[in-house]
Amino acid sequence: AQVPGSYLVSFTATDAAGNAAVEVTRTVIVEDTSPPVITLTGSASVTIEAGSEYTDAGATATDVVDGAIPVVVDNTVNAQVPGSYLVSFTATDAAGNAAVEVTRTVIVEDTSPPVITLTGSASVTIEAGAAYIDAGATASDSLDGAIAAVVENTVNTQVPGSYLVSFMATD
Repeated sequence: AQVPGSYLVSFTATDAAGNAAVEVTRTVIVEDTSPPVITLTGSASVTIEAGSEYTDAGATATDVVDGAIPVVVDNTVNAQVPGSYLVSFTATDAAGNAAVEVTRTVIVEDTSPPVITLTGSASVTIEAGAAYIDAGATASDSLDGAIAAVVENTVNTQVPGSYLVSFMATD
């Protein structure tokens, strides 16, 4: 009874005197009404860094009649945009029975700070009273690309001493 279809079962009987009964039949219909079952590969919730590549771990589906069947994946994850995304998995067996949809939550987060790179040397010596123009810095972020580096320049060339020029960047 593993193959869906219509089957005819016949019943006959003969008594000790050789008299045969009228044959009786029963129609047995075997139907596949069981849906397949989807099993996620990997975790049901995944967190990734924004700007990275996302490749879903996938899922498998099995059916009591058809065995392993294909899984249809709806993956709308945009790893370039922070947020929460659902990847859905569906499957339907040969008899048209649909599995219960399974989902994976993918959270895209931007947790990497920008990187600031000084233009020129990290230490500069100038003559007191001379003009000082800082060489600046660049900043880049794995998600946002090039971003502005804000400079805080407190150098007073009229007063000899050591000064700290600082740069900040926010993605």
